[in-house]
Amino acid sequence: MKRIVGCLLLFCLLFSAVELLMAQDQTTPPPKVLVIYREFLKPGKMGSAHEKTEAAFVSASMAAKWQEHYVAMDSMSGSPRSLFFFGYDSFEAFEKDQLATQKNASYSAALDRASGADGDLLSSQEATALLYNDEQSFQSSVPIAKMRYMEIGRYVVRPGHDKDWAELVKLYRDAYQKAMPDAHWAAYDAVYGQNAGGIHLIIVPMQSLSEADKNFAGSKKIQAALGDDGLKRAAELEAACMQESGTNIFAFNPRMSYVPDSWVQADPGFWKTKTNVAQKKTDSKPAAGAGQ
Repeated sequence: MKRIVGCLLLFCLLFSAVELLMAQDQTTPPPKVLVIYREFLKPGKMGSAHEKTEAAFVSASMAAKWQEHYVAMDSMSGSPRSLFFFGYDSFEAFEKDQLATQKNASYSAALDRASGADGDLLSSQEATALLYNDEQSFQSSVPIAKMRYMEIGRYVVRPGHDKDWAELVKLYRDAYQKAMPDAHWAAYDAVYGQNAGGIHLIIVPMQSLSEADKNFAGSKKIQAALGDDGLKRAAELEAACMQESGTNIFAFNPRMSYVPDSWVQADPGFWKTKTNVAQKKTDSKPAAGAGQ
């Protein structure tokens, strides 16, 4: 009997370990609606000063046990700024989140207090709402909880040249399928925000910046996959449709992010912070008078 119990315990432990590994490697599809808040920091205000004010938002969300989550990133190139990604299944879901926030007086008040302190560090801020474009994406489901960086390409297409842009993306998508089939990116079209029309984002999550090295090293493979005719056509399409473009690198910041428990469980060494640990301890304390 002891041997049977021991075997059962061992089986349970192995099964739990397999479940944990599967959860860690589980891929997540991009949200259909992505709302990005950009905060531009005053000189010298990026880093610990900004993390301190942003921790108030995280604490407020944890105290309210808010259902919607977000991930924060800091710029590693370009102007000093932080991005906050909020994902939704639809604009209706986005609306419900906004209305629920307004109706929750204590949560709204906590967010207002946090916004006042955070605003002192900012030079400007803006929000953009985008729609996921499946046809222009490539293997976009990734184990996002294990990612550490995002390469974000921003492309501004001239009015009336959306078809040229779509053809250009398809050319490169087909080339990557042939030459670098393990690549991945998510494509988004801006629909609301300042100068939203014609703005497209290509978002590449990365576990390590060595992936950027790999992508640059693979550029010759992509050129070979395109061939002379493809390269010529790509140059024509880019000249016709492209008004402006730029690519930057951002690093995930766990101290400014409010992520699901599944993310923390997938990589507690990265996502578990002083803020969420302190809040978990507070949540576990019995209410006054409980058990008396």
